Amino acid sequence: MAEASCPASCGELLQGWLFGGEKLISCPINWFSCVSVSEGIPTPHERPRMRQMVNLLLDYWQEPPELTSGLRIEYQSTIPLAKGMASSTADIAATAQATARLLGKSLSSAELAQLCVKLEPTDSTIFKQLTLFDHLTAQTQIPFDWQPDIDILLLESPQTILTEEYRRQDRQSQLQDNASLLQQAWLQFSTANQRHDNYRLGEACTLSAIACQSILPKPCFDQLRDLVEQTGIYGLNVAHSGSIVGLLFDSHHHDTNYLCWWLHQKKISEHYPKIHQVKLITGGVR
Repeated sequence: MAEASCPASCGELLQGWLFGGEKLISCPINWFSCVSVSEGIPTPHERPRMRQMVNLLLDYWQEPPELTSGLRIEYQSTIPLAKGMASSTADIAATAQATARLLGKSLSSAELAQLCVKLEPTDSTIFKQLTLFDHLTAQTQIPFDWQPDIDILLLESPQTILTEEYRRQDRQSQLQDNASLLQQAWLQFSTANQRHDNYRLGEACTLSAIACQSILPKPCFDQLRDLVEQTGIYGLNVAHSGSIVGLLFDSHHHDTNYLCWWLHQKKISEHYPKIHQVKLITGGVR
């Protein structure tokens, strides 16, 4: 048996039209999809994309396709589905690495990226470093050497949004309309990386979230921006094709209890009934 895990994402730090196409920077957090692959009879409960990844790998390595019938996939995941938290990316990336380990193969992150985008739009949680990524083609992969130390209050809405359904609508013109805002966000993000500045990072994320609001609006968005201003936390980020919002802060310098009280006092928690404290972590398949 071989095992692997891949983290969830609290939406995106940045997503939109950059350098002639749509790009993103995921926000990996300390929730995981853990997958084991072993020799055995397949279970009836596996997720379809996991099996598709195994079959894709067998083809990639020019192994006999019938090998798949003797491989058993099992998984555990703490990642909510259809919320914009990269649950599917975590599933297929962990499946790929576990399969590689079982078969004595190796997979680079660049190879993994190319394989994942063949199955679906892929989050940059597959990379160890924060990475600007073309999640549709894997052609753009720009890593950052800074790993910010940031806590996140993840506001989980009951609303679910299936990526496949979201992608059926052509949003290119809307994305291009917001390109100048994304360019500002990109410049702020780049400066934050150079200076290791969490506040600049928060500003970049907030700008990207503002751009997203005209495409996939989040409830109470203006009130959440007020909260950022009033409490002096770093900023907020959103799932650009999902329903969650993240409040970016430092639990040693900002009052977590006050933030939660404020969300309840303003009745924002009625729209986001589940509030989780998580941590921005390094990405990559473990």
